[in-house]
Amino acid sequence: MLIHRRRMLQESALGFGSLALTSMLLRDAQANDASPTVAPGAHHPATAKSVIFLFMSGAPGQTDTFDPKPSLAKLDGQQVPDSIAATVPNIPRSGVGSKLFASPFSFRQYGESGIPVSSLYPRTAELVDDMCIVRSMNHRVPVHGPGECIALTGTGVGDRPSMGAWMNYGLGSEAQDLPGFMVFLSNVTGPPPQLPGWSAGFLPAQYQGTLVDGRKGVPYTDMPSGYTETDRRRQLDFISELNHRHIGRQGPDSELEARIASYELGYRMQASAPETFDLSRESQHTREMYGLDQKETSEFGTHCLLARRLVERGVRCIQLRNGGWDAHSGLESNHLKGGKRTDQPIAALLQDLKQRGLLESTLVVWGGEFGRTPTIEGSRTGKSRGRDHSPAGYTMWLTGGGVRGGQIIGATDELGYVPIERPLTPADMHATLLHAMGIDQHRLSWNHNNRDEIPTVFGGEVIQEVFA
Repeated sequence: MLIHRRRMLQESALGFGSLALTSMLLRDAQANDASPTVAPGAHHPATAKSVIFLFMSGAPGQTDTFDPKPSLAKLDGQQVPDSIAATVPNIPRSGVGSKLFASPFSFRQYGESGIPVSSLYPRTAELVDDMCIVRSMNHRVPVHGPGECIALTGTGVGDRPSMGAWMNYGLGSEAQDLPGFMVFLSNVTGPPPQLPGWSAGFLPAQYQGTLVDGRKGVPYTDMPSGYTETDRRRQLDFISELNHRHIGRQGPDSELEARIASYELGYRMQASAPETFDLSRESQHTREMYGLDQKETSEFGTHCLLARRLVERGVRCIQLRNGGWDAHSGLESNHLKGGKRTDQPIAALLQDLKQRGLLESTLVVWGGEFGRTPTIEGSRTGKSRGRDHSPAGYTMWLTGGGVRGGQIIGATDELGYVPIERPLTPADMHATLLHAMGIDQHRLSWNHNNRDEIPTVFGGEVIQEVFA
């Protein structure tokens, strides 16, 4: 029997509390069913249940992290050879007329795979056999804001849902008492965070990311002073009834329905969120592993540890945005600081997930909005040398969640400018992340302005080698 949505809202006397209870009962029934089935909302069996996106805002240089170029050392200070300059797309700030800049960081091979990693990431490099390095990412937008939007939503305009919102919409969350999509910001120094990176776009507002304070947890989840749990429940039921009456008169309202749902979720979080974000019970060993007691690693380390705790509790998508990688000058000192902030926490996160048996069901992704030129920006010399933006070729990596580790996909030219093997786009990466979560990019849609919109509006194909 079909029930009209508006009528359902009008006649739901117990409000969204009863809907949440029904949802929990359904999930419990599914959890008790041992038969192999595709998760609710998914289109095929998933290789991952959660995704953690380690977003390095400001753009770390590919030739300084995971794509070594010995030729840069040989040609340091010289002009870009014509043979390579001719292949670089006509993108502003490409730097093809500038002098080449050898990486100030050394590389060495790690693991059985022998994949070379920069001295910026010695601890993370110890897990390279679990990682798939994609060296041939590229797009055509050399500006931070639109670049972040491309990396996190698929277009540079910032008017579409973020990938986290699509996942939250398509799959929901296994966490009953926490948001399904959560976002942490660390080292918030230019470029400024782009709100579309965790927005719901044209999807209902309830699927947007929840911005979280790593020290204080989810805002406004403390029980108001003088209220008991019974008082709060009666208050929310009354507010819910008034809101449902309004929806019954005015018709469906995405933002109001999201607010109703957020009230109910907030009520449940008042019991669970404080415990989730309380790290006082973590052992000293764990605190030291993540670097919580060190100035440089404390903030991002806290976020990485919380990401592990949120995965344990069933949160679907977690975005950890770490800023400060924009190195137009002083690249060496800038990237040294960036590596110091993130290497130990990332390595701890991967090791912790692996030890707990969570890495095989958690997809972890690392990357920025683009890469950096292999040339010097301007006429700077010595320690002041920096690199400009380069979306024409850059690196990302994935691990966990069904990823075949110890492999490299794609390649850039001898200087690290453009892909010469297996060029891939952010749309390809998005299709791949969705695929790992059990979502077919062509089958997940939302009707917006009489058009069935899908997550990858500009194409994109699953990078099958990631899982092969």
